Amino acid sequence: MEVLAGQKHKHLEFTLVAVSELFSSSVPPLSTPVIARFSVDSGVAELRFRQDSGFIDGFNVNLGTGQLFKLGPLKSLCISGSSDSNKEKSYARGVTILFRNEEESRDFHSAFEQWQNEDVTQGTHLPNGVISDVKSKFDNKIESSSAKMYFHYYGQLLHQQNMLQDYVRTGTYYAAVIENRADFTGRVVVDVGAGSGILSLFAAQAGAKHVYAVEASEMAEYARKLIAGNPSLGQRITVIRGKVEEVELPEKADILISEPMGTLLVNERMLESYIIARDRFLVPKGKMFPSVGRIHMAPFSDEYLFVEIANKALFWQQQNYYGVDLTALHGSAFQGYFSQPVVDAFDPRLLVSPPMSHVIDFNEAKEEDLYEIDIPLKFLASVGTRVHGLACWFDVLFNGSTVQRWLTTAPGAPTTHWYQIRCVLSQPIYVMAGQEITGRLHMVAHNAQSYTIYLTLSAKMWGPGAEQGGIIQSSSCKLDLKEPYYRMSQPQPYTTAQDQQPHQLLQPQDIPIHTDDLEEPKLLQQPLENSGAQLQ
Repeated sequence: MEVLAGQKHKHLEFTLVAVSELFSSSVPPLSTPVIARFSVDSGVAELRFRQDSGFIDGFNVNLGTGQLFKLGPLKSLCISGSSDSNKEKSYARGVTILFRNEEESRDFHSAFEQWQNEDVTQGTHLPNGVISDVKSKFDNKIESSSAKMYFHYYGQLLHQQNMLQDYVRTGTYYAAVIENRADFTGRVVVDVGAGSGILSLFAAQAGAKHVYAVEASEMAEYARKLIAGNPSLGQRITVIRGKVEEVELPEKADILISEPMGTLLVNERMLESYIIARDRFLVPKGKMFPSVGRIHMAPFSDEYLFVEIANKALFWQQQNYYGVDLTALHGSAFQGYFSQPVVDAFDPRLLVSPPMSHVIDFNEAKEEDLYEIDIPLKFLASVGTRVHGLACWFDVLFNGSTVQRWLTTAPGAPTTHWYQIRCVLSQPIYVMAGQEITGRLHMVAHNAQSYTIYLTLSAKMWGPGAEQGGIIQSSSCKLDLKEPYYRMSQPQPYTTAQDQQPHQLLQPQDIPIHTDDLEEPKLLQQPLENSGAQLQ
């Protein structure tokens, strides 16, 4: 290792065993001796490789956009971000580096990080002279505390085990990949949010040429261990720790595979990262596994659930709690409990109408489409009952060339770790069989990686003259998808919705409802135009 410094120029050099361009037959490997040189030219830090004859064209690495990954004790992968502003050509180039010993490998990685920091302090210079923002797109829209908790959660093996042991989820992914070997054989695959690396291993089993497993949490290190423990597959998998919004890859992908679904499909906002990965890495007309997601919705009646939630606020009806009257907070506590979506598995016989669906095509959707999702609702009640809210679940499609396979979280289907979700109204509405139920489900993304939900359900006039009539009942609620009530119960042996009787502890219809805390009063005022069950 050699260090030279001056007023105008400085550099740092390492002697390497060998350097070769990744997946390139046009540029032969560089044989010994090979010198790696860190230097600053015109304020831009870069890494170049030279032999006795001089610097080698095509092996330059801009340290402002480059990344370095350890593949083994003596082997690393260096990826250089593209300098082409054309999105269609914005792939990166990669070189593999072989060191003489582990100490020099550690020193090289340390130097790479230090010289990167020097470049960052001066700004990252782009071809058009613009200096890029230090924060990534992910960092700009997600608060740091939420991201820290999110990556910490998924960096733990116990949570990965919970997902792996969801055999509906894992088995469906395995079947979708293996049954569509024709889509994977000889193809480059990017696993977005790879977690433990299980989907990368499935892709390798299906014959993928190479898989890039991109994972931002500490789980990337466990993925490396798991993949190294399966060497026949692992030699075709490269684990890259980082966010898909930030990392660079040496080539475009033929297929993206990911498990980006959260509760209600969109919770955790990973679908946005999936779409960003599509725009950054996927070749035109490349495949996405999954390729389509559908949110299914239907009104439900569940007197037991309603009373269970309402009874939680009874604590605040005490007028002499150690000499303190708590009743002033009862209304706020009551609304607080109803602001939590309920996550559990329920009997599909609780639904009071056939469901409708909202479709998100991952091949076509824009990231911005997921910032705000507005779904007009329209149902026809099958029974006369009290409607307590809106039940939701989702499914996704793996549109393989050989087999099309759906992964569903529907009530009545085998239960998954996603369960189903129900938005419960603090004031139920009454409907008769054949009566039309309209409304609106409005979801607004927030920077805690989730959504604020605004729900309105209304019962239209029923019977003769209904076409000329209007809304006779309406109920609204505001919920935070980030803070659900994990009920997690298995479906109860209910008979039919209309046979349920209210719990005797509390008559819910007698509870005063306070709606002052609703922050979107326009929901109650705006006419519900085009409220048909549209598939978008």
